[in-house]
Amino acid sequence: MHILFYSPDNRPQPWLDDLAQALPEARLSVWREGDDVSAADYIVAWQPPAALLRGRTGLKALFNLGAGVDAILQLGDALPPEVTIVRLDDAGMAVQMAEYVSHAVLRHFRRFDDYEAQNRAGIWQPLEPYRKQDFTVGILGLGVLGARIAASLAQFEFPLLGWSRSPKDLPGVRCFSGSDGLDAFLRRTRVLVCVLPLTAETTGLLDRDNLAKLQPGAYLINVARGAHVAEPDLLAAIKSGRIAGATLDVCRTEPLPPQHPFWQEPRITLTPHIAALTLRTESIRQIAGKILALERGETIAGIVDPTKGY
Repeated sequence: MHILFYSPDNRPQPWLDDLAQALPEARLSVWREGDDVSAADYIVAWQPPAALLRGRTGLKALFNLGAGVDAILQLGDALPPEVTIVRLDDAGMAVQMAEYVSHAVLRHFRRFDDYEAQNRAGIWQPLEPYRKQDFTVGILGLGVLGARIAASLAQFEFPLLGWSRSPKDLPGVRCFSGSDGLDAFLRRTRVLVCVLPLTAETTGLLDRDNLAKLQPGAYLINVARGAHVAEPDLLAAIKSGRIAGATLDVCRTEPLPPQHPFWQEPRITLTPHIAALTLRTESIRQIAGKILALERGETIAGIVDPTKGY
């Protein structure tokens, strides 16, 4: 079989070495801009350009080096007809995401952000603690990542809510679903964690109207995609005091431009899209196993439904 690899960071060799070890019978090659569209059985890629896919025939599957497939689906007509797109189910990302979100929730709940501000001002003053029973955490998106986040936060005994497109049942989580359930979910949420896939329906979901439905003094943690958030609306809500603050691992434009107003807002904590990094060893193990399963004619998990966007 022929496997074609692409990554925009131009550091393919460690991936090729691991793929060769996992699939010694495979022929591996790297695609670079300007190369011809040569025959390939499988493509393993992150943020592939349209030129890599347009006009390609005979492709059995396209493996995405991540959980989010919005960058692939937006290629539209450039995608080979009826190509099977496969996302990473977890590959070590879920525990990283749970670590990140748990830290952000606890940092806000224990008021460490306020204590850091007092530290800079030379103030020694205990602050009134928040009541945990009032600190309802709502998780937008209850897939593999959202479920792992919920399980981690449950250890700290936070009241937990969850919302998903279709009904879900998770232990210790009061679950809502569909457009009818979104309003009720938001109105009961004090800390909102966004881990949704980016689709046409979820783009701009966290706008002025939906942010206003959150409980007064709510806090936002976004570890999904920057396009979920209407950034001017979030900034206005924070400046008005309606939203207490936010931890954002993703933004609409990345890297975030130096002049962006988020940099000047002390109640916004920014990290450079590092909440859950793709771990090479775990990813290669999963991808190789799925390629071998497809070669045997077996069904695999993680196949993307383009009509849903994930």
